[in-house]
Amino acid sequence: MTEPDVLEVSVHIAARPETVFPYFTDPARYVRWMGTSATLDAVPGGSYRVGIRDGVEAQGEFLEVDPPHRVVFTWGWTDRFAVAPGTTRVEVTLTEEDGGTRVVLRHHGLPGEELREQHRGGWETYLPRLAVVAAGGDAGPDPNAAA
Repeated sequence: MTEPDVLEVSVHIAARPETVFPYFTDPARYVRWMGTSATLDAVPGGSYRVGIRDGVEAQGEFLEVDPPHRVVFTWGWTDRFAVAPGTTRVEVTLTEEDGGTRVVLRHHGLPGEELREQHRGGWETYLPRLAVVAAGGDAGPDPNAAA
C-alpha cells in the first residue's frame, strides 16, 4: 500500500535487472526511453539532468546508486516553479520477477494531487517505453519532445 502523498508506478520488463538498470544511469540509454538529452553522473551527489524539449528540463542529483537494484535521485523542473529542481525525490527499485524485472518507481514530495496526477501521467507514459527498449525494442521518439 502506498502513502497518499507518494506517487507509485510499476512495470514488468522482459529483461534482467542487470540489463534494465543502466537505462537509469547511462545517458545514451536513458534518452532511448525518455527525453532528448541527458547528463547523468550516477554517483551520490552527481548531476541528474534530462532535457525533454527546448527549455524544459528535469534536474536534480543522484542520492543513491545501488546497481542493479536501486537508484534514487532528486527531481524538479527548470521551467516550473511549483516543482523546482531537486525538490522532490524519485526512488526506483528493480526486482527479479517472472524471468524479468519488476520496476517500481515511487515519486515523493510532489505538492498536491494535481501535480501528482500530472507526474503519474508522465511516468505512465515513460515506463512502458522503458519496457520496450530494455527488452531490445525501439520505443520511437519521445512523445513529449514536440509538445
